[in-house]
Amino acid sequence: MALNKKPVTGMKDILPAEMQLRDYVIGVIKDTYGKFGFTSIETPCMENIANLTNKQGGDNEKLIFKILKRGEKLNLETAKEEADLVDGGLRYDLTVPLVRFYSNNASQLPTPFKALQMGNVWRADRPQRGRYRQFMQCDIDIFGEPSNLAEIELILATTTTLGKLGFKNFQIRINERRILKAMAAYSGFPEESFDSVFIILDKMDKIGLDGVAKELLECGFSQENVDIYLGLFRGLEEASDGLGYLKETLSGFLDEEIADNLSEITESVSATKTGEFAIVFDPTLVRGMSYYTGTIFEIAIPEFGGSCGGGGRYDKMVGKFTGNDVPACGFSIGFERIILLLMDNGFQIPGKPGKTAFLIEKGVSGEELCKVIAQAQEERAKGTQVLVARMNKNKKFQKEQLMKEGWEEFREFYQNPLK
Repeated sequence: MALNKKPVTGMKDILPAEMQLRDYVIGVIKDTYGKFGFTSIETPCMENIANLTNKQGGDNEKLIFKILKRGEKLNLETAKEEADLVDGGLRYDLTVPLVRFYSNNASQLPTPFKALQMGNVWRADRPQRGRYRQFMQCDIDIFGEPSNLAEIELILATTTTLGKLGFKNFQIRINERRILKAMAAYSGFPEESFDSVFIILDKMDKIGLDGVAKELLECGFSQENVDIYLGLFRGLEEASDGLGYLKETLSGFLDEEIADNLSEITESVSATKTGEFAIVFDPTLVRGMSYYTGTIFEIAIPEFGGSCGGGGRYDKMVGKFTGNDVPACGFSIGFERIILLLMDNGFQIPGKPGKTAFLIEKGVSGEELCKVIAQAQEERAKGTQVLVARMNKNKKFQKEQLMKEGWEEFREFYQNPLK
């Protein structure tokens, strides 16, 4: 029986043309983030299952690829529950591994610590366009900076990177978890139900204000509470300054400094940005991870019709590992979606070196072969990419295939030079 040549469902092979683009984008990311003071780190692809299931990852915790115990530790006959079988899992994002990394190595790291981490993550999700079960994530995070300088730097670094990749006219949507909570409290929702309210609010762009009202009522919330809640959003639609409106309306429920802090982030980014984008306050932005404690943000690119990255502040997460809270804030680019958009738009890598193929007929003497290889070495030393290959019988088809891979010039070497 023949082996299965197709990748596992939800994963894919990456062909050379895409790999070249991915390598280029990775280079731009590392170079740009490096200029903002971020340094690269790496964490294992596997984490302790307890770290991955600590009720911080939202719905992603339902999508973990769990790993069986090995060797003598795995005893199927005596196992009574999952904990008897599983002790690890593939990481579903880079944040949990990063916080564990920082907690374990903080004494060897500077303050603030600015980390860049790129790597594959795994989620047992339903595959669809732009969504795989194995995919690359690209995160930048700052530990030890309690002020909004962290948010400003993260947003500027990310938008500068997107600008260098040719993206324009996108949005950075920004909100604050404490504003979300203040709006819910003002409306009379009990605190233990906030997460349920936010899950419904997160559907606003799909079901609209009336759809949100309907689902809130179906969940058992009172008409009065729902009316007050929706009244806030209607007031926001009419207000010229949304943050100012909430700051005044939510007096007694929202600390004024929280709204002022968000305004300062927005104004600072707008005043110092180098890319062509808008930063917009969006009171319906929720973000699914429960570890966020303050500012949250997302990248909205019109061509994609959805989020292409996001992040926020998670000041309480390090404390779950060490017992001592450390200010932390991060931003993740949707690497796979960015690659998909660039490929769909026919993006060409700028400044690519010339690519020349040396095709050598079979039967060329060893002495002549050495001369050809020496020429190739000279061209490579000048910065040209040179492929040395034997000439196929169907030379025309061979050239067509090479041209698809970006080889632009061909030199042919024959056994009989008169050819």
